[in-house]
Amino acid sequence: MEFFCYHRDRPSSLALRESLLEDHLSYMDGFGKGMIARGPTLTADRELPTGSVHILDLPDAAAARAFAFDEPGYQAGMYQDVMLRRWRNLLGRTMWEFAGGRTGEDRYLVLGLGEGEGVDLELPAGRDELIAYGPLLSDDGTVWLGTAALVRASDRESAASVLTVDRYADVRVHDWQFGGRE
Repeated sequence: MEFFCYHRDRPSSLALRESLLEDHLSYMDGFGKGMIARGPTLTADRELPTGSVHILDLPDAAAARAFAFDEPGYQAGMYQDVMLRRWRNLLGRTMWEFAGGRTGEDRYLVLGLGEGEGVDLELPAGRDELIAYGPLLSDDGTVWLGTAALVRASDRESAASVLTVDRYADVRVHDWQFGGRE
């Protein structure tokens, strides 16, 4: 089962984040085989982290909850909240298989949150710019709750355009970069 996990940093937690970096990376190393994508969200100037995105394949919802809440930053109180949702990998690959590589144009996390009939359940045009893409789903995988995408784009507006924006209750765009050990 694939899951989308987004830990959002609480304000003024940068020093704690920095002190826990090796613990965080070591923890994530234990999930390497199931990792689809990972990396920090960033401030608009791309200078400071604001959260951590992890998309991974795990055996079940209990394993996903353990992954999210046993993470060293969560245990130390670094995060203000955690979004954990089932997800479906419509690209069928990992971020490391993205032809655009780790560097180049800016990268973004695009979260479209909604309810009711699903939107953007098929891959959009311009999939060459998609790093990861898929629907956010209920715990049992039967109810559409939104869409999460990692995308390479020239700006936030272009990044958001991978979704049918007017069909969502809320669309959020966060600066993002490839994560993991270099």
